[in-house]
Amino acid sequence: MSKREKLLEQLEAKFSATGQDLDTHLEGLLAANYITYWDYIKTDALLSLQQQRTSYPDEMVFIMYHQVNELLFKMMLWEIEQVSKNQNLTVDFFAEKLYRVSRYVDVLASSFEVMGDGMSMDQYQKFRHTLTPASGFQSAQYRKIEFASTELINLIDNRYRATIDRNTPYSHAFEHLYWQAAGKDFVTGKKNMLLTNFEDKYRKDFLRFMKEYNETNLWSKFKSLPEDTRSDVKLLNAMRHYDHTMNVRWVMAHYTAAGKYLAKPDGTVEEATGGSDWRKYMLPKYQKRIFFPELWSQDELDNWGIDNLESYTKL
Repeated sequence: MSKREKLLEQLEAKFSATGQDLDTHLEGLLAANYITYWDYIKTDALLSLQQQRTSYPDEMVFIMYHQVNELLFKMMLWEIEQVSKNQNLTVDFFAEKLYRVSRYVDVLASSFEVMGDGMSMDQYQKFRHTLTPASGFQSAQYRKIEFASTELINLIDNRYRATIDRNTPYSHAFEHLYWQAAGKDFVTGKKNMLLTNFEDKYRKDFLRFMKEYNETNLWSKFKSLPEDTRSDVKLLNAMRHYDHTMNVRWVMAHYTAAGKYLAKPDGTVEEATGGSDWRKYMLPKYQKRIFFPELWSQDELDNWGIDNLESYTKL
């Protein structure tokens, strides 16, 4: 039997299994146009998504940079989902997915130079006010990456973790997530428009996502593995690298870029475009955002976001 005959036989079996006719599909293939790069990638649609609000050229840099971030976030969630739904995890599969995710975060962290050094300070100070109350803080995918990476307690504001446990309703835990500090007065409970708009759009989806990943996040999946698997150096290095890259290197790159554009000559800083006190929730040393806390020594935990932990990412 020739290769073509084997392919036809396999196609016949494929379509017959779902009650479809192979000849109909072959006729459709005969009539169809060839696929092109621009049709497959949807280039025209992709390049039509950059809509400036001002005439300042560097606003286009700002828009496209954040759109690239969102595409990378989607790639990260795609990889994490495969781990979450895998019922027969192996060390190699888990580690490979984590290293993929870390490579995406490496790109994010290193790419901040594109925006940090790639925009005119004068232009940014003019177009940024047209963005209020929008903010990069309002990236739903970024929050989902956090929910999918670790147990919820590790995302609770450090001041309130002692009051939260597994019996706490998701809605209550949501109100004490670390990033609430960017737009909420915890004394009065009042939220600014940045946070209100964000929650009006995504709160229901976030609560559903929190529940979905409650026991299938990366940290929970890791802890469910056999003890000998959890001690695998390759896997531990992958976990630690991802944790540090996401929660220290990426955040500090963002923090540094924000400081450059928002710092005033007198040493004070402006609010972010959404009105957030970005220093309160960004700095790792304050919030101690750590996905996999038990994989770090006490010294590493105490110095999280303070000392350079690059040397600690390999066991």
